Amino acid sequence: MKKSSMESPNLEFEYGDSDMLTAELSELYSYTEEPEFALNRDYFEEDFRSHARGRRWTELTVDEQRAYVMRLLDALEVTDRDKRLKVARAILYLAQGVFDECDTEVDVLHWSRHNIFLLYDMGIFTALLELLSMEIDNSQACSSAVRKPAISLADSTELRVLLSIMYLMVETIRVQTEDDRPEWRAARETFKNELGSPLYNGEPFALLLFTMVTKFCSMNAPHFPMKKVLLLLWKTVLFTLGGFEELQQMKVGARERLSLPPLPEDSIKVVRAMRAASPPASAMELIEQQQQQKRGRRSRRPLVKQDSLDTYNERDPFKNDDARDEEDDPEDTDSGIEGEVDPLDRDVIIQLPPPPPPLRPPTERVNFPKGLPWAPKVREKDIEHFLETSRNKFIGFTLGNDTETLVGLPRPIHESVKTLKQHKYVSVSEIQIRREEELLQCPLSLGEEEVEETPAEILYVGMLPNLSQYVIALLKLLLAAAPTSKAKTDSINILADVLPEEMPITVLQSMKLGIDVNRHKEIIVKAISALLLLLLKHLKLNHIYQFEIVSQHLVFANCIPLILKFFNQNIMSYISAKNSICVLDFPHCVVHEMPELTAESLEAGDNNQFCWRNLFSCINLLRILNKLTKWKHSRTMMLVVFKSAPILKRALKVKQAMMQLYVLKLLKIQTKYLGRQWRKSNMKTMSAIYQKVRHRLNDDWAYGNDIDARPWDFQAEECALRESIEKFNSRRYDKNKNGDFAPVDNCLQSVLGQRVELPEDFHYSYEMWLEREVFSQPIQWEGLLQNP
Repeated sequence: MKKSSMESPNLEFEYGDSDMLTAELSELYSYTEEPEFALNRDYFEEDFRSHARGRRWTELTVDEQRAYVMRLLDALEVTDRDKRLKVARAILYLAQGVFDECDTEVDVLHWSRHNIFLLYDMGIFTALLELLSMEIDNSQACSSAVRKPAISLADSTELRVLLSIMYLMVETIRVQTEDDRPEWRAARETFKNELGSPLYNGEPFALLLFTMVTKFCSMNAPHFPMKKVLLLLWKTVLFTLGGFEELQQMKVGARERLSLPPLPEDSIKVVRAMRAASPPASAMELIEQQQQQKRGRRSRRPLVKQDSLDTYNERDPFKNDDARDEEDDPEDTDSGIEGEVDPLDRDVIIQLPPPPPPLRPPTERVNFPKGLPWAPKVREKDIEHFLETSRNKFIGFTLGNDTETLVGLPRPIHESVKTLKQHKYVSVSEIQIRREEELLQCPLSLGEEEVEETPAEILYVGMLPNLSQYVIALLKLLLAAAPTSKAKTDSINILADVLPEEMPITVLQSMKLGIDVNRHKEIIVKAISALLLLLLKHLKLNHIYQFEIVSQHLVFANCIPLILKFFNQNIMSYISAKNSICVLDFPHCVVHEMPELTAESLEAGDNNQFCWRNLFSCINLLRILNKLTKWKHSRTMMLVVFKSAPILKRALKVKQAMMQLYVLKLLKIQTKYLGRQWRKSNMKTMSAIYQKVRHRLNDDWAYGNDIDARPWDFQAEECALRESIEKFNSRRYDKNKNGDFAPVDNCLQSVLGQRVELPEDFHYSYEMWLEREVFSQPIQWEGLLQNP
């Protein structure tokens, strides 16, 4: 099929744990921070000159470098705050790769890697951690920041320097390269274990960063550089818990330990091999259609109709002021794969000359897949349900959960059950739920459960007491950084670490700051979306109820409408946004001469086909939405109630297979509730779902015949789930567990002889307490002798 000029190209995007190392390093710094690179260098050279006497850092032997780092480590412990900051800047310059002594970006990265492993070996990270804790607890800085009307970069200087060094260390050590020395590989494992273990003040490092996030969101520390905190938190969780490839291996290992059959396929490989579905019809094809209609039946129906939820977010999707139900509108064409055109493209349609209708054989137009990408799956519950309806129909009674007895059922039902059992899939979660039920039923006979201290388990235990605060804080930040959010007076100021002390005065400076602010918000969305997805996936594997409690906190904090609101924008323009200035990106800006910036060069941006971080964020948010709604009837109904179908269909315009897959999954689960007319108007979407999404053999997703059987009671479903979660948490983590079964001490002497910890102030006031509570209270002893 010949590509028309308007057809959007396939996006050559490869999803992974993170972007390339250079991109991840450059996103740590705002463009406003650019002058600080020279400052770091100056402080380093001022101190280094007195130590090395004319030699350069790259000329020293490793032992001499160690000696100098030791000297910096000692200097970090001085009481003078300004001197400490100068030393920290010198350390940051080393971590940035002594760029003044390098000629190319490759050299900078080489020396950065060398220096960071040296700094880690010398114990710099632990020293920085103590300084970070001091800065977090610095009430003077917090109170002065709270009183300030406008916060700028200057308010967070110390924190930004410390967090930058820590981020460079975590990110550089996390990323493996082929030429890593054996001692570096050993250091990576040690560092990974340290970060994931409760070594720092009895809690994992990620918990300290979560505390910073909640402190910032409660407005107690508005000067915290949130972008750096979130990036460091995401990379710490990614490093300690493992990325998506490691997660897949852990899943395979967990299934082996539980004696479950292996996974039918490697989902990462299947998704990578997928091709994107065809984009919306191009202008050429639409004109062709228009002319055929004119020649044919002279229809008065307009060709292009804009979705009732506008592409440019002029309407709020959550105000139900639309009397007409757009889902059941027969004219609502599929804006994702069929003929809706962006309003911006309409004038283009008029300019193009009408092409001759090409004579194409129909076989070229449709690329049928050789086979479906996913093996179908069936749950035990589905087989039970199928047999229950079959027995009711043919015999007139049921046998409960019995899936073996087929007496009295006709031959085709035997065949169906055999096919269903061939594709039966038992998940790790089902085994965990079953085990949990057994432990609750027989707490004494089954004894204590042995809980493996995995990094995910340690992190969950640490997060559990304040879990809802962490989730709400992350969602508040996501809302503040979303491009569809309107600036409200009560929303959090997330720009503290991007705004300069003196606001721009020229048009060029304003343009540069505008790009910087947009980029800053995009990076925050990227970090939060990746962090939430990692937490959900790891906790689900560790224990299903740990995943369920985080999911429930997300749902109760309005995560579902928030993600839908995020997608209710022109997604194509968000994914192709050019909010970056290549010449200011690190490490380019420190080794090349800075060209003169002009308004034209800023407007041109880079020549990339798409913005990696924005496409990554979109896929992560869709995956989170899938995780929250999968197998949850009440949450699926929320998607329907919030009119998500037109929003999701517009996201199908992005020609990237992985993103389309997760959009189609979300459309599939709600298709049966959208009405026959919607399905009729959106047949191309229906075929795309059939081709790309995994089949559940007796799932009636496309027809909606069994709708009436399931009433929608959001509260009852969530309450039942919450009850199971609370039983799990109290059984596994409650300090006073087994209170009902603990032996009782009946000996008066031993009971009275026990030491009871009393608060300090009790010693001063206990006489008054005795007088008030004991002596002045009349006790009727006769009452004890009478029968109740």
